[in-house]
Amino acid sequence: MQGAPPIDHRRFDGAGATAHYRARAVSDETDAEDGPWWRNFPVDWRWVREKGLLVVEVGVVGALILVLLGSAATLREVNRASSSAQVLPTATPTPPIYVVLPGGHTPPDSPGGPAPEEIPAHLRDLVDAVTPLPVPTPGPEQATRIEIRSIGVEAPVIEGDDWETLKRGAGHRVGTANPGERGNCVISAHNDIFGQIFRDLPDVSLGDEVVVRTASRAYRYVVRQKRIIQPTEVDVMEPTSSPVLTLISCYPYGIDTHRIVVVAELKP
Repeated sequence: MQGAPPIDHRRFDGAGATAHYRARAVSDETDAEDGPWWRNFPVDWRWVREKGLLVVEVGVVGALILVLLGSAATLREVNRASSSAQVLPTATPTPPIYVVLPGGHTPPDSPGGPAPEEIPAHLRDLVDAVTPLPVPTPGPEQATRIEIRSIGVEAPVIEGDDWETLKRGAGHRVGTANPGERGNCVISAHNDIFGQIFRDLPDVSLGDEVVVRTASRAYRYVVRQKRIIQPTEVDVMEPTSSPVLTLISCYPYGIDTHRIVVVAELKP
C-alpha cells in the first residue's frame, strides 16, 4: 500500500493541512499492520548460531555417555558369562600343625590333678586332621642343651614338645629351624611340677644371653622381646627370615592360662 502524497502548502489552508496529516498517519499505521510480522522483530543471527552449536554439542556428549554406559554393561555381561563358564576346584585349607602353644596343662589343684591342656572344642577337628611330623634322626646340628645364666637355666634339649617329652627336658619343636640356622628355632619347657626348667623365664631381661648347644658348637642369642600371650596365638612359631630363638612356657606360675614368650636374636 502506498503512502499519502506530499503536501502542497500552497493548496491547503490550516484546516485542510490538519486533515491531510491525519490521513497520512492512518495510512502509515495500516502499512505497519499489513506488513510481515518478522519485520517488527529484528533477529540476532549470531546468537541463534551460537545456541544452535551448543545444542549440537550437548547432544554429542549425551550420545557419547550412552555409548560408554552400553559398553560397560556389555563388558560386565561378558565377564559374568566367562566366570560362570569356568569350573574352579574347591580349595581345601591346610590345617595348622598346632592350634595351641605347647607346654600347657590344667592347674595342679584342678579336679583330678594336672593333665594336658584340653584343646578348645572349635579347634579339635583341626588337631585330629593333622598327622604329626616324625621326630628326626638325631644329627650334629640338633639342639642338645640350653643355658640361660641370668636365671640359672642349664638343661637338656630333646626333639619334640608334646606332653610327655616336656617332662624329660626342654623340647625343640619339630619342623622349626635348628640352632644357628636362618629361621625360627622354637624351644618350650614346663615351669612347675612337671619340670621347672623355665620357672624363672619371666625374670629374663632384654639383653640377656641365651646359649643353645649342639653336638658341634654353641650358638649365642641375645634377648630382644618378652611377651605374655594367649595359648592360641601360635603365630609366634611361624618361620622367620633371620635366625632367631623363641622360648615358650606357661604363665603365670601354677595357673597356666597364658604363655610367656621370649624372642632372642643370634649374635653375629
